[in-house]
Amino acid sequence: MYGEDVLHRPCADVEKFDSELSDLIDVMFASMYEAEGVGLAANQIGLSLRVFVYDCPNADGEHQIGHVVNPRLELPVAGAELDADYEGCLSIPGQSAVISRTAFARVYGLDKDGNEIVVEGDGQMARCLQHETDHLDGFVYIDKLPKKARKRLLEDFYAGNDEV
Repeated sequence: MYGEDVLHRPCADVEKFDSELSDLIDVMFASMYEAEGVGLAANQIGLSLRVFVYDCPNADGEHQIGHVVNPRLELPVAGAELDADYEGCLSIPGQSAVISRTAFARVYGLDKDGNEIVVEGDGQMARCLQHETDHLDGFVYIDKLPKKARKRLLEDFYAGNDEV
């Protein structure tokens, strides 16, 4: 949940590509689906490792499903098309805010076996790639909001969550 230290610091690179990593990715998919999310970063389940999973539609509505280990986000150059839309997060359930993101994103990384991969997306998939990479860099989407808007969202979140 928002406020946990692991969500607010950069995660460590994965160095071992073994059955434990494969098992972690399976657990992350199960957790993401249980929470009805479209993406999940390892630090959202308490592990400070650069891994995320996704099952997210692109602009055409086609779902892209996969995982990325040690992602490096590449965004279009200045002047790229922006998409301002509501964004939520499994770490701040029940809350959302309009966040501007580029309409296209590309992530370079590795798969669970250490093979190089490139994942590209537009629409919600572009937002997902940016959102999950932000998590691994120690940022939550509300960090992009103006201070007053972030404060109101967090007040609403804490008021509605007895478990926090």
